[in-house]
Amino acid sequence: LDDHQNPRLIKDLLQDLSSTLCILIRGVGKSVLVGNINIWVCRLETILNWQQQLQNLQMTEVDSGLTLSDLPVHMLSNILYRFSDGWDIVTLGQVTPTLSALSEDRRLWKKLCQYHFGEKQFCRHLILSEKGHIEWKLMYFALQKHYPTKEQYGDTLHFCRHCSILFWKDSGHPCTAADPDSCFTPVSPQHFIDLFKF
Repeated sequence: LDDHQNPRLIKDLLQDLSSTLCILIRGVGKSVLVGNINIWVCRLETILNWQQQLQNLQMTEVDSGLTLSDLPVHMLSNILYRFSDGWDIVTLGQVTPTLSALSEDRRLWKKLCQYHFGEKQFCRHLILSEKGHIEWKLMYFALQKHYPTKEQYGDTLHFCRHCSILFWKDSGHPCTAADPDSCFTPVSPQHFIDLFKF
């Protein structure tokens, strides 16, 4: 109530709590209710009181400075180009009309397709518009159904074949091999799990 954070979420939680408590109190004797019935009724009244306070809550807009929509168009476009998942682009495109227009950029979807998929995959699932242009956005989602997308992580595990150890790529490790880089191989999450299979 003080910071006005997540009132809708709290309303939902309180609704679930009150309905569950009502069911328990009505079913005394049929279900296990630990403690005195009066304590549970008191708790239900507390929840109803909180619900009433939330109902009366007046949301006041706080001027928190710049928002995402205040950024210049080229910066918004730059943000979209940094996403590696098409669904993130679609979701962000629903925020404002400007982002919606930017999220339909053919070059953006072409770059995303080229990042995740190869030429042979494009040829197998080519989707053309009535004007003969490649529909890159539709291609991305069609290709995603048939082929796995590249996995992208902030930091990846690597395995050194020379030293037989696992290490984080960003941290590195003091390898004694003459050409350490040739000994390093990335370890995917699935490969990491497979290391523990007997």
